Amino acid sequence: MTPRLEEPAEGALPTVAPRLRDLRRHSGLTLEAAAGRAGLSPAHLSRLETGQRQPSLPMLLTLARVYGTTVSALLGETPGDRDAVLRAGEAQAREADGWTYHRAGGPGRAMQALRVHVPYGAQGDLVRVHPGEEWLYVLSGRLRLVLGESVHRLDAGDSAHYDSLTPHRIAAAGPDGADLLFVHTLMQSATAGLCLPQET
Repeated sequence: MTPRLEEPAEGALPTVAPRLRDLRRHSGLTLEAAAGRAGLSPAHLSRLETGQRQPSLPMLLTLARVYGTTVSALLGETPGDRDAVLRAGEAQAREADGWTYHRAGGPGRAMQALRVHVPYGAQGDLVRVHPGEEWLYVLSGRLRLVLGESVHRLDAGDSAHYDSLTPHRIAAAGPDGADLLFVHTLMQSATAGLCLPQET
């Protein structure tokens, strides 16, 4: 049986009822089918679509995934013009807890791309759990990736793609550290800061 999501606090977010209904219809889903995928009752989804209830942030994340969009789109936020190309040297390196991050894509998008250096012994015990997906590709060195109870050793050229609600840990497996390409989808929510260092 699909678990039901908790009731949200009243007035937690702006009204998104018309967009929820339009996105469901555009996706070709019936009320029953969309509700089933989101872990909601059809009656609850109907109340969200008619504005009788306000969705919580976790519920918006779930509905965004069901409809193949972002939370920003659900909230009606219109992004400004963005450059499609990021030149070498344009993004300054940032460090957090020993890791070095180089942005490899434009900010403010549902999918964020980074080039990351993971030094040996840094953040090895930090367990992350957050909405979205992650994809990584090892450029050099060896990486230790823990997904739930499974432990994986990745060499240069290996990659991994996983649901980031699975508890995960990433650490360098060799003394020279590891370099990787890293892509995550945090759906432009308030949870986006959980995984990556903030701009200063």
